[in-house]
Amino acid sequence: MDTAERREAPEESVAGRPAAGRGPGSPDRGIPARRRAEETAEPQYYRPLWVEEPAKRHPLPDPVRTAAVRALLIIAVTLIQAMVAFLCTMAGTWPAFPLVISSVVSTVVATWAAVDVWVTRQVWNQRYGVVSEPSSTARALRRERRARRRAERAALREQDRIRRRGGAGQLSHP
Repeated sequence: MDTAERREAPEESVAGRPAAGRGPGSPDRGIPARRRAEETAEPQYYRPLWVEEPAKRHPLPDPVRTAAVRALLIIAVTLIQAMVAFLCTMAGTWPAFPLVISSVVSTVVATWAAVDVWVTRQVWNQRYGVVSEPSSTARALRRERRARRRAERAALREQDRIRRRGGAGQLSHP
């Protein structure tokens, strides 16, 4: 019984209440009991906290990632430094002038770091190829390399075949 039902119910003593329903699995004072695993018909399944989904894009190459992390750290420090310089300027304290000068220098360095990410990415794409473009020069180079390797393997197989047949460098026997 919850509070609203108690108000509407006629007064009865504790001894007059029915004791049937008072067990380890029965509700007590309006709090529903949890169903036990044995009582439920459906089996219990392990439910993971999260489901990993495949990435929509390929991860950044290592050199590009390191350049991006470096740029992010430099930009974060520059923003904090610029904020401190602004607050010191508003307060009129003595470190304001050196902080403003160093913020200008840090802005140049942060811009250089951002350009470094772009350049590193372009260099990596030129060296290792852009897979998504059909006219990629790297794809043509890979195709040529594979054809060369195939030709070398075919020549080695031919030499092995000739040696196995017992010929001493002869292509055919009389």
